[in-house]
Amino acid sequence: MQTSSSPQLCAVVPVDCVFNSSNQLPYPATFSLGLSAGNRKLKLSRLQAGGFWESIRSGLIKNNSTQVIEPSSSSQEDEEPLPQEFVLVENTLPDGTIEQIIFSSGAEVDVYAVQALCDKVGWPRRPLSKLAAALRNSYMVATLHSIKKSAGEELTEPNNEKKLIGMARATSDHAFNATIWDVLVDPSYQGQGLGKALIEKLIRALLQRDIGNISLFADSKVVEFYRNLGFEPDPEGIKGMFWYPRF
Repeated sequence: MQTSSSPQLCAVVPVDCVFNSSNQLPYPATFSLGLSAGNRKLKLSRLQAGGFWESIRSGLIKNNSTQVIEPSSSSQEDEEPLPQEFVLVENTLPDGTIEQIIFSSGAEVDVYAVQALCDKVGWPRRPLSKLAAALRNSYMVATLHSIKKSAGEELTEPNNEKKLIGMARATSDHAFNATIWDVLVDPSYQGQGLGKALIEKLIRALLQRDIGNISLFADSKVVEFYRNLGFEPDPEGIKGMFWYPRF
């Protein structure tokens, strides 16, 4: 997760860790349901009981015999993550305005709002077309939205202010493994525990889909942040490796 000042939480990128049990292009701006260059990153993962490699192998091998896994007969729609949406925090501001922070794992995501959030935390801009593809192809996108209303108004009224203030997304093989990317919290909302809550809720949503091998990448400055959430750097001495072109 990226912050605007040190220590900074950055786009999830691998120290190996394991989690214990202006020119804009014309394409759709929202999706219903990219990483920047930097210093050496660490991969963080979530280990299940029995070790990292054992958890990877557990779905394929049992009693030293290869198991044939028949493809599921359920439709692709049945395999999609079930969306969740609920009020995470509600506050009354000094002017009497009521603000709710809404967590969602299935709300529409505006690519322009995501780009604006990336700008706020100081990330280099990525092509909108690629950012849109990353959101569209993610297994799960979790968001935090702020919704404000004046006293006596309903939160569902169309004139209420709704703003994207946090996001994280996960890619997955839809069976065993998931990797968390692009953890973002608006700098004006940092220091309130929202980043921690965002990751915890995303992990819970993945576990509810029976995906237990969860990894992420983090700058060295935020390893402790993720360690406190159950991630472990370099489990069993495993190191992340990255391919770099030699030409």
